[in-house]
Amino acid sequence: MAEEVEGVISETVALDKQYQQAKFYYNELHTNSNLGSSRDNWLNGVRNFRKIYLAGPKSEFAAPSLYMLARMYLKMYKRFNAPVDLQESMSYYRDVTALFPDDRLADDAQYAVAKIFLKEKNDPLRAANAFAHIISNYRNGDMYPHAADSLKGLSKSHNIPLPESMLQRNDMENLTNVLPVKYWSSNNYTRVAINASGPVTYQETLLEKDGDKPRRLYIDFQDSYIDPRYRSPVPIEDGLLKQIRTGQFTPEVVRVVLDIESISSYKIFSLPDPFRVVIDVRGEAKVATGKPDKSLPKAPSTVSSDLQPSADLPLAAIIVLDDFKKKAVDIRGELVAPATEDPPLPEVQFSLAQQLGLGVRKIVLDPGHGGKDPGASAFGLVEKNIVLTIAKKLAPILARQTGAEVILTRDNDQFIPLEQRTAIANTNDADLFISLHINAHPSPKVHGIETYYLNLTTNAEAMRVAAFENATSTHQMSDLQDILSDIMKNSKINESSRLAGYVHNSLCGGINGINGYNFKNLGVKQAPFYVLIGAEMPAILIEIAFITNPSDSDFLNKDNFLNTVASEITEGVQSYIHSTTASL
Repeated sequence: MAEEVEGVISETVALDKQYQQAKFYYNELHTNSNLGSSRDNWLNGVRNFRKIYLAGPKSEFAAPSLYMLARMYLKMYKRFNAPVDLQESMSYYRDVTALFPDDRLADDAQYAVAKIFLKEKNDPLRAANAFAHIISNYRNGDMYPHAADSLKGLSKSHNIPLPESMLQRNDMENLTNVLPVKYWSSNNYTRVAINASGPVTYQETLLEKDGDKPRRLYIDFQDSYIDPRYRSPVPIEDGLLKQIRTGQFTPEVVRVVLDIESISSYKIFSLPDPFRVVIDVRGEAKVATGKPDKSLPKAPSTVSSDLQPSADLPLAAIIVLDDFKKKAVDIRGELVAPATEDPPLPEVQFSLAQQLGLGVRKIVLDPGHGGKDPGASAFGLVEKNIVLTIAKKLAPILARQTGAEVILTRDNDQFIPLEQRTAIANTNDADLFISLHINAHPSPKVHGIETYYLNLTTNAEAMRVAAFENATSTHQMSDLQDILSDIMKNSKINESSRLAGYVHNSLCGGINGINGYNFKNLGVKQAPFYVLIGAEMPAILIEIAFITNPSDSDFLNKDNFLNTVASEITEGVQSYIHSTTASL
């Protein structure tokens, strides 16, 4: 029996490796124009997924492999215009739904078939039938709101009747519940998080000031409902936002309105598990000339006109880079008195932070996981406990050696959502953000140290690590790439890369050879970690060791090792602060 179990585990690990390699090749076809220009190369990618399915037709990789086959054939059709590819795509999508009706990808596949009918075959009636299949069979699936929206559009444009199940909405079971709004705010930054009971389609609109009505940003959540007890306005009055108002805009639309005092830019993105929409608002707060103005009118008890149905308004999006104040710095990055005449040009190249006069005055340490989220565990050790211990050791050393104020996102065993951790750094005007984690891997042989910064990636292993730390799936991580491609335009990628390099090199160089430590240098990598999204300062995530490796785990249980880790991270941060060269 034990041998059978080991055999199953071994087979699963092998299929997982093959699947990640196949996904990596698929991503390469997208990013490498030379590789992707050949239909034969795409067929090689198709064969990779077909082999995985045939090797394990009942494994957890069977449905995803069929789904990827369909996805690849559709991409091939759009690229090479071969009708046979479109038919193959539809066939594989249908196989996913028929053979694996309970799989999480079943409704995604059905939705893809409907879109093919609509977009590629110009057959709205058959598209409507395919969408209706989702309405009837996948009421709780993440494609349900998308299918419902598509059916409403088809009903309007092609006079196609809506399914009966969409018309019988009295039981409210088909509506997504929007939960109370949370926010974190400082004088020039506010992060708002809107949670929902499941995935929901949303759309934002920015309205300029109109008479007595202030500038306002509103977000409409489709097929949603909010309990009356959560509809009371939330006052903020921090200089950027006056208040947040939430209401039932129509029977099926929840509207969240942000009344804006001052704003230079905003970003909106969504995160899964649990689904939530995050809004980052940036700007310059008005300087008070006396006591804060508390005379803002109280919100009326009735719903305001913003929360009542009105004509469609144009969408708006604003992206404005923040302005930085420049201060003179010496070669060590310290402030100096302004010179009376132009000094000679230095022979070294200053870092971006030094050129902008951005000293490191505050550092936020983020011990990963906590509370109901234990992180990785093995050999009697739990990640959330280890990283909290390291953070408590690291904080006083960092403060003493750098002179900076050090803030912990948590100093006890409590759960903090990923978006709140970044908000803590932003609202405290932190200059550095360091998230501490312990790695894990299906193979106990894997060991070492790796350090990450936020960026897009096609590396399968980096995606696996990010998916674990994000408590989501690699499928969802692939979807996140599209979100990040826009967000990353204003992120401090270069500075984060430099910080990661200094800290990582210090860790690997300082730990190895001391007290028998022998840690593999896995390098500095990039990946889409939720906890780093929206950070307004250089931000990194350190995977200190592998809790699943017997040797690494043994060291993680030793106090002197954790002390060494804290010292070497400090050394890396100091090297970053005092560095005089950078890749600009």
